[in-house]
Amino acid sequence: QVQLVESGGGSVQAGGSLRLSCAHVGLGYRRYCMGWFRQAPEKEREGVAIIDPAGSTTYAESVKGRFTISQDNSKNTLTLQMNSLKPEDTGMYYCAADYCPINDYRLMTSRYGYWGQGTQVTVSS
Repeated sequence: QVQLVESGGGSVQAGGSLRLSCAHVGLGYRRYCMGWFRQAPEKEREGVAIIDPAGSTTYAESVKGRFTISQDNSKNTLTLQMNSLKPEDTGMYYCAADYCPINDYRLMTSRYGYWGQGTQVTVSS
């Protein structure tokens, strides 16, 4: 059974940093893409950053240069380092995993079947 558990959310002022972690079990030998998605109040969930088994990354334009996704397969952990945070980064952040979509679809929410429960990030101005 696949389980994804996020941690590391919190409240920070604009310009600050947060580091999110996702501990995962049950993915085993599967070669999955893993990533981070977020959902602001009254908005649709959107893709933020994806990493594939080879380490290739995909980022939403809004976070390029500020966020970094990484994974530690020895610890079964996915991480999102968020720097220069802005109020518009506020939202619930979710960890997700599934077989890798083709590149054009990697940030699409509908392509991922395994989800964590989310961790809240609040950035104040």
